Amino acid sequence: MIDCLFCKIVEGEIPSEKVYEDEHFLAFKDINPKAPVHILIIPKEHISRVENLEENQVEMVGRLILLAKDIAHQQRIKNGFRLIFNNGPDAGQAVEHIHLHLLGGRKLTWPPG
Repeated sequence: MIDCLFCKIVEGEIPSEKVYEDEHFLAFKDINPKAPVHILIIPKEHISRVENLEENQVEMVGRLILLAKDIAHQQRIKNGFRLIFNNGPDAGQAVEHIHLHLLGGRKLTWPPG
């Protein structure tokens, strides 16, 4: 997608601080972190919102969550972490490309906001 910030990061047009990359996913540090560890994990395939996911993408979503677990371990998050999908502007989705927030490194409170 031409105007998608995250697609531009995937293509290398915009720099990011990558923590993981393979042929299907990219993970990078959030530029406005809300916790000591705040990583965004995205599929390289452009999907604008969770509500646009199709049945045939269930495995990709599962792999995304397992990847988050592995990155949390790699980042040495010991006492828990939070995974967040925001869907749409009222939920705080700022970039129209699905992304999973991985937050950790401190005690996280509830409700988040």
